[in-house]
Amino acid sequence: MTIEQQVLDKLRDLPPEKQKEVLDFVVSLKGEDGPQKPLRSLLGLWSDLNFHVTEEDIAEARREMWGNFPRVIKL
Repeated sequence: MTIEQQVLDKLRDLPPEKQKEVLDFVVSLKGEDGPQKPLRSLLGLWSDLNFHVTEEDIAEARREMWGNFPRVIKL
């Protein structure tokens, strides 16, 4: 008996919902899920909020967050 026949025999014994799980698994193994949706840019998410972040805003936030962070002392 081939592997394919063994799989089919086992598959036939499963209830329909478990058969669907097997199908989903096989599809994921083959990579047939299709192309993944591209990630949305934060600029796109904020576009309707009239919210603008500059490089200086980011630099200031970093200074505030890391300003009091203890420095590593090399011995």
